[in-house]
Amino acid sequence: MKRVLLKLSGEALANGKNGIYDHSFVDRVASALHNAVKDGYQIAVVVGAGNIWRGRQGGNMDRTDADRMGMLATVINAICLKDALVRDGVGAVVMTSVPMSPFAEPYSAEAAVAHLEAGRVVVLGAGLGIPFLSTDTTGAVRAKEMAADAMLMAKNVDYIYTADPRVDPEAKRLEKVAASTVLSMNLKAIDATATAFCLSVGMPIMVFGLKDPEDITRAIRGEKVGTVVTPD
Repeated sequence: MKRVLLKLSGEALANGKNGIYDHSFVDRVASALHNAVKDGYQIAVVVGAGNIWRGRQGGNMDRTDADRMGMLATVINAICLKDALVRDGVGAVVMTSVPMSPFAEPYSAEAAVAHLEAGRVVVLGAGLGIPFLSTDTTGAVRAKEMAADAMLMAKNVDYIYTADPRVDPEAKRLEKVAASTVLSMNLKAIDATATAFCLSVGMPIMVFGLKDPEDITRAIRGEKVGTVVTPD
């Protein structure tokens, strides 16, 4: 792989601690990304917002408004990660799907690829700019737009399982699985829309845990971490 799209969950930035961020952990994530850039890889990152707000937390709110709040929360996370990257010594830029000057550059695939080829990490916020779609789906679409070789997903699970291992002791770990199987078995580790999109465009996915930020570098290098989801 040369160019990858990393989907980074918002919960990962909190690392299970109280508060929105575990700043030392965010710094370790930035260092891992910097190391991969030094190795010659091009990296774009889509950040979630589970550490701040999810649209489904809106109760009786209009879902569009609740999802827009989630989009804004991803921008907060994107700025936090960009700051950590810059402090670690790697060029980084925040791009958003809706105009948010002076906080971020407007996203276009061409401009994002130019940043990647210049050795910068591109951190993407505000999702796709429309409600009802997850940041998993954002990652899948942006990966295809930027001609990434794969979408990597750093989650709060280390592998995809046949069932929730916290509930079902018979759940089996899957080291490799077809995207069509993920959909037919209704496995929840990846948003179904994102899985279907990657299946349709032939985009492989790697799902792994983020207890150790160095797993990001290992995944980018193609080492065996987590589950590989093949486009059949």
